[in-house]
Order: sequence, then structure tokens, then C-alpha cells
Amino acid sequence: MIALLLTLALGQSPCRDSADVIAAARERASRFDLQGASLGLAFDLSGCTDTTVAYWYVRGVLAAREAYRYGGSPESLEPVRAAISQLAPRVTETRVAEIATLLLRAASSAAQSERDEMGLLLEHAIELERQQRAAGLPGAPVISAQELAGDLWLQVHRFEDARRTYLDASQQERPTRRVTLGLARTLSRLGDLPASCDQYRALVMGWPSRGGEPPELIEARTFLKRRECRAGSGQ
Repeated sequence: MIALLLTLALGQSPCRDSADVIAAARERASRFDLQGASLGLAFDLSGCTDTTVAYWYVRGVLAAREAYRYGGSPESLEPVRAAISQLAPRVTETRVAEIATLLLRAASSAAQSERDEMGLLLEHAIELERQQRAAGLPGAPVISAQELAGDLWLQVHRFEDARRTYLDASQQERPTRRVTLGLARTLSRLGDLPASCDQYRALVMGWPSRGGEPPELIEARTFLKRRECRAGSGQ
């Protein structure tokens, strides 16, 4: 009996710290370090569903972003399909895996500029995430459905849809750095420079003192040197 209990305890141990691992990955992602988030999750793949789903979701997002650079060719999308196939056995275990799968399919569609299909997949994923959160359960790990949806609308140059999605995300909870950056970029594309300056300024002012200088922060600082931003800040 003791041996059986020990075996069960050891079998459960990989998931004990999964929440901390995912939280650390989320923090890295909030500093625009998805590669670092992926590497952190990779150290906790010993059978734990939560971190396994989070890892393959983040890997798929990275792969889809890279595939977009190559026009969404079949070869470039192979890593995204691989991530989706890794998630497939988990869909029956957790709704989070279903949401992650929908989001990766949407990211794959975005890489091919298939906007209509992408929009339907995002709408479904966002609704499932809302249901999860209403029930006090987690949504997509590391990057929320609405955050990724805003990024994808921006990627395919549907700026009004991107703005709407980012604003919805910021109204539902405290705006994340990803949402703030996305809004700044979107508003700039829409020609609303004062509002874009405000978002870039919020990103810079809210950046942690030991957060490093990723390209996104340099982008914000560079944008804030524009005359429109200096005028808006009273300088």
C-alpha cells in the first residue's frame, strides 16, 4: 500500500508546480520574450497536461509567426501542424487545449492571409475562453485568446478589427503590455497619432526597471521622439 501511494505521489509530482511554471512563462511573454517562455515551459513537460498544452501552444504561435514571413507555405506551416497534432490528444482532457488548438488554427490561417476563416476560429476561441473564465477556469495559457486575436488582426492589416479586439481585452481586465503595444501600433496605422503616443508612453512608463530592452521597448522609445508625441506630453 505504501509503495502504491508513493507511486501515485510521484506520478502527480510533475504537475505540482505547473501553475508557477506557466506564470513565469506568462511573465516572459509579457516582456515580449516568447522564445524564453517556450524554453521555460520545455523544462516541465514530464507528463503534466497544463504545461504540455502551454508549451505546444507557445511553440505553435512562434512557428505561425515565422510562417507568415514565408507566405504561409505548406513547408513553413509544418511546425504549426505539428504543434496542433501534439495538442490533439489533450483536447478531450481540458478545454484549454481546445482553445489553444483553435487559436493555432487561426494563426495558421493568418499566416496564409485567410482572414474569413481566421475570424471564425478566433470568435469561437474567444467565446470558449469567456465561458471558461465565467466559470472561474483558465483560458488560453501565456497569451490570452483576445491578445492573440488582436495580434493576428493587426498582422493581416485589419486595423479596425485589431483596435476593437484590443479594446475589448483592455476593458475586461487590466491592459497587458501586449495589448498596450498592439493598440499603439494599431492606432498609428489608423492615423490616430496622439492616441498611439499615449499607448507607447504607457508601455514605457510601465516597464519594469529590470525588464531589459527588447526591440518592442526600443520601438516605443523611438516613436515617442516624434513631434506629435512631444507636443502631446507638453514638452
